[in-house]
Amino acid sequence: MDHYAEKFNQSLSLRHFGAHLSFPEGRKVRITLPELRPEHRGGLGSASAVNGLILSAMFDLAIGCSGALVDPSRRCATVQLSMSFERPVTGEGMRVEAEIENKTVSLIFATARVYDGEGRVCARCQGVVKISNLPWSSGGGSPAVN
Repeated sequence: MDHYAEKFNQSLSLRHFGAHLSFPEGRKVRITLPELRPEHRGGLGSASAVNGLILSAMFDLAIGCSGALVDPSRRCATVQLSMSFERPVTGEGMRVEAEIENKTVSLIFATARVYDGEGRVCARCQGVVKISNLPWSSGGGSPAVN
């Protein structure tokens, strides 16, 4: 899974966001944004709170990458997200962690949480991911991302 994370971390999207993907203990997905920049902010009309667009994107990434916990050689895609925002994410950094709650042959049911820099839960998400029978086109069991 290190190779999978490395490919995603090299993508233009993650580099632009300043995000980093990892798979701690091979049991969960972690996305970190160690530096919250001005373009991440604007939630609640505030210059300090993270915008919901950023939180939604990070949830989609974390839930969507949970497919790698099952089989990193196969493509997967988020098909449903349900989010609740409990408190503003403020401070200097944040992280999102996702775990698989249940799975079938072709579906993963995962949950994720957003934590602010002080470790407080600020938002929660439940999602469904479809696991494809198609391998990643790059070969070698890793995603092909630009």
